Amino acid sequence: MKRKITLGEFIIQQQTEYPHARGEMSQLLSALMVSGKIINKAVQHGGLNEGVLGASGDENVQGETQQKLDILANNIIIEAFEQRQEVCGIASEENEQVVVLEKKYKEVGKYVLLIDPLDGSSNIDVTVSVGTIFAIYRRVTPEGSEAILKDFLQPGLKQVAAGYIIYGSSTMMVYSTGNGVNGFTLDPSSGVFFLTHPNIRIPETGPYYSVNEGKMHLFPKQYQDYIESCKVPKSEKDSLVDCRYTGSLVADFHRSLLKGGIYLYPPSTFHPNGKLRLLYECNPLAFLCEQAGGKAINGEGRVLEMQPTDLHQRAPLVIGSTKMVEQFERMRGVV
Repeated sequence: MKRKITLGEFIIQQQTEYPHARGEMSQLLSALMVSGKIINKAVQHGGLNEGVLGASGDENVQGETQQKLDILANNIIIEAFEQRQEVCGIASEENEQVVVLEKKYKEVGKYVLLIDPLDGSSNIDVTVSVGTIFAIYRRVTPEGSEAILKDFLQPGLKQVAAGYIIYGSSTMMVYSTGNGVNGFTLDPSSGVFFLTHPNIRIPETGPYYSVNEGKMHLFPKQYQDYIESCKVPKSEKDSLVDCRYTGSLVADFHRSLLKGGIYLYPPSTFHPNGKLRLLYECNPLAFLCEQAGGKAINGEGRVLEMQPTDLHQRAPLVIGSTKMVEQFERMRGVV
């Protein structure tokens, strides 16, 4: 049996993609890998560790109840990068303002990190898959100075790397540095991530759509029409498209990425811009989806072309298999 490549080995092999980075990208991905292992352990042992599961009693900047593991995951990632010189600042869904990292080193990092530390955390108590989503940008302000808001408010097209770590029946790290998408599965016995899903390509179409149909009456009519069309075969040869929705974005997107499908988080009566965060959720997943051959729009235009104006800006999202997204666009009259 051919020995599988480890994540560490793969990162080193791919380092030649970034001759200007001098190994910095390798260090960034390694720090995320280590953080993911620690968070995975906390998630897997959550029910056994008193005081880890459940709500913290606090709210984040969006007014949502923070779970205890939200805070723990956020702290784990920030602490991991405080010890490294590559990143000058971190923006997190759990922090109102940018976290500027004070460095012991002479040079301040060239990159900024944006994270959703634990996406889908409201599902932790019922053991549904959750995940960490991340995006890395090269800073736009001069090196040697503190990170400022301008460094983080960049269009998704400017991402130099993005990905997620999903904690479920198995734990996987899926990421791209702009040259395809690869997935690595954690071996619990050795604590090592191995390459198990090389060069992931999302199927052109798929058997699933993911959307919260319980709120369908609040969606714009165009979204309602598309969802209804998924339930009606266009011919005798066509099969129904089944609804699969967990309420965990990482889990639903991961299924679409591997098996084909479409995920929709529409605007609604009470949330006219949707509820997903552009910087922490939409952009990283859109980057992955396009790298895998899929498509991601905000209902009207390409997600990665949006110019952010706020750290916690929200955006609608339609993402997944190209033919399914294009069918949605045709029904919207976009193409």
